[in-house]
Amino acid sequence: MLRLSLASAAALALSLPALAAEIPIGHLADQSGATSDVGVPYAQGVADALAYVNRKGGIKGEKMNVESVDYGYQVPRAVALYKKWTGGRDKVAAIQGWGTADTEALSAFVTKDEIPYVSGSYAAQVSDPTGASGKAKAAPYNFFYGPSYSDALRAMLMWAADDWKAKGKTGKPKYVHMGGNHPYPNSPKEAGEAMAKDLGFEVLPAIVFALAPGDYTAQCLTAKNAGANYAYLGNTGGSNISLLKSCKSVGTDIQFMGNVWGMDENAAKAAGEAANGVVFPVRTAAVSGSTAPGMAMAAEISKVSDPAGTAYRPVHYYTGICAALYMTEALAWAKDNGGLAGPNVRKGFYQKKDWVPAGMEGVCVPSTWSPTDHRGMMEVHIYRAKVSGATDGALPDLIKAGTIKLEPVKTVTLPRKSEWQGW
Repeated sequence: MLRLSLASAAALALSLPALAAEIPIGHLADQSGATSDVGVPYAQGVADALAYVNRKGGIKGEKMNVESVDYGYQVPRAVALYKKWTGGRDKVAAIQGWGTADTEALSAFVTKDEIPYVSGSYAAQVSDPTGASGKAKAAPYNFFYGPSYSDALRAMLMWAADDWKAKGKTGKPKYVHMGGNHPYPNSPKEAGEAMAKDLGFEVLPAIVFALAPGDYTAQCLTAKNAGANYAYLGNTGGSNISLLKSCKSVGTDIQFMGNVWGMDENAAKAAGEAANGVVFPVRTAAVSGSTAPGMAMAAEISKVSDPAGTAYRPVHYYTGICAALYMTEALAWAKDNGGLAGPNVRKGFYQKKDWVPAGMEGVCVPSTWSPTDHRGMMEVHIYRAKVSGATDGALPDLIKAGTIKLEPVKTVTLPRKSEWQGW
């Protein structure tokens, strides 16, 4: 297990100042595992935001003592770390988590121990705090910033149904779920297929491809021969790059829809023109280059690990910032209202509706959590990756030249249906 000092110069530049720290915080990061392609920028956003809050005085005058660990996307390591963080005298006040398999494995633990847990997983299965939906176990201490994987897919399928009609196509469009046989890609599978049927799609048998890069020609030929028109990519960008290249090589004509981790600027660069046209949800209201008011504070946070202010920050970095700041504001409320015990911190997430962390206006999407519903965001911002020309240059240059663009396509506001909660 690689333990990363917050003052180290390791790849995840977690640079909290070496000052008196009193509030223990756990941070699970994937720097080396199957989802590290997107885990690294997200974790850097979390780390920089927590360091920034500490530099500004911490939580109402108390510094956070953040231990960030690269757990390699391995559930046993996550469980062992959790036990370490909660088994001693300095029990953590909250945890910034990561993957779906480990988030689900730890959900019962954080419920029992009353530890607020903000994950990088958006599995709908941890969005029901009471279990009243009957679709999932009660998860009263699980939170995430963003639409659930299921809700994001529902929104993209609504867009796809309109897209099919706008193109003048007739008959039933064909939809296929593609991804690894793993809790993360599978999380929205049933919900997506049910939504597709309701919208008039023909649902094809799911196609499995691994979370790791590889040759996915066979999977692409299967999708092509089945006549798939729309495909959901449930993996992160790393393996999706391989699939997109394989599908381009065999000449598929499929509109690919990535999950929130399935596409970003780095993946577009790596996939080249094979990524052109992929749509995917973005959890923030702004991306790099935006003039939204909150981008000024985001730039200051970025300087924690990039003092020169020259690093290009992909969409996942800003999401990490938002996830961390929601947690710190909940901690601050709790400190003023009975202390930092888990139940108080949990209540801190319920104090505001359409909540945006201070200073992040126009970047973090307004979110609302309640004691009966942890679906914080029902607004889904759909973007399209546009790639034109060679992508072998530096990413900032490619963005500046317009070779790679992230273009907003549509914002879908979903109804908060009770029957959709938990799946």
